[in-house]
Amino acid sequence: MTEPERSLPRARWRGRSRLVRLARLWRTRRPRRFTEKVCYKMLRDRRELLVTFADKAAVRGHVIQAGYGHLLPEALAVLDDADALLALDLPESYVVKPTHGSGAAIVVSPAAPVDATLPRPEWGWVYAHVRPEAVERGALRDIADRWCEQLYGRGPNEEWAYSRIRPRIIVEERLVGADGGIPDDCKLFVFHGRVRYVEMDSGRFGTRTQDFFDVDWQHLPLSGGPAWADPPHPRPDRLDEMITIAERLGADTDFVRVDLYLLPDRIVFGELTSYPAGGHSPFDPDAYDVEFGSHWTVPRRYR
Repeated sequence: MTEPERSLPRARWRGRSRLVRLARLWRTRRPRRFTEKVCYKMLRDRRELLVTFADKAAVRGHVIQAGYGHLLPEALAVLDDADALLALDLPESYVVKPTHGSGAAIVVSPAAPVDATLPRPEWGWVYAHVRPEAVERGALRDIADRWCEQLYGRGPNEEWAYSRIRPRIIVEERLVGADGGIPDDCKLFVFHGRVRYVEMDSGRFGTRTQDFFDVDWQHLPLSGGPAWADPPHPRPDRLDEMITIAERLGADTDFVRVDLYLLPDRIVFGELTSYPAGGHSPFDPDAYDVEFGSHWTVPRRYR
């Protein structure tokens, strides 16, 4: 057993059952839709590259190796133990995240709503925006400690890469968008080294919107749940540059989603996602699930 496996919480039986795995391998043997191919990848792609992509700390090395170290947000600390948060010297604004999961973060800044409070640790993979005065350091430690006790992705029969990451906490600079708030999240879908679609997410802590575009910035009549932005997002001035960055970062795999932030003065790397929504991304209309999947030829065997 390797060190990452020893240090992780144990997955529930379904997440590690050999019979469950065999049944899912059979069901996903001929994928056609995008969601089916994500599930196919989760079960079959066991390359360490995916572990690097999923690890919020280790992926920084991949970004540096690709020549984009200048795009990384400043890392204030990478902590093996949540208790280290108690004595850490922190600025007024910062972000605390687990390295071994997705969609969880505590954003601390004066721009947060005055009534926002820290969530309870037992709520698990929480995402919150709070003011510095609302942060009691012991409570923040408890949230981070709870993250480190949890296995993200429910085990190797589902989002396998997360089951290989040693739980740690990363503290990064807080990014500021053009309006002074949380910046828009630009998610680029890279199939076999080429960007085919771009998703724009806005208003994470307010009125959330989500829009999909092709690489020519034609808006797709596709809904993934949240409403479309009104007025529509204009084409980003540095879209071509972001496409180049995403294609280089995703050059070594059949599919990855590259998340970037476009700030007023720079592009900032967000994350690399091999398993969007754990293979359960909503597509309305349903035909787009097939269209997205048409750009992706999954290999018979990952090497």
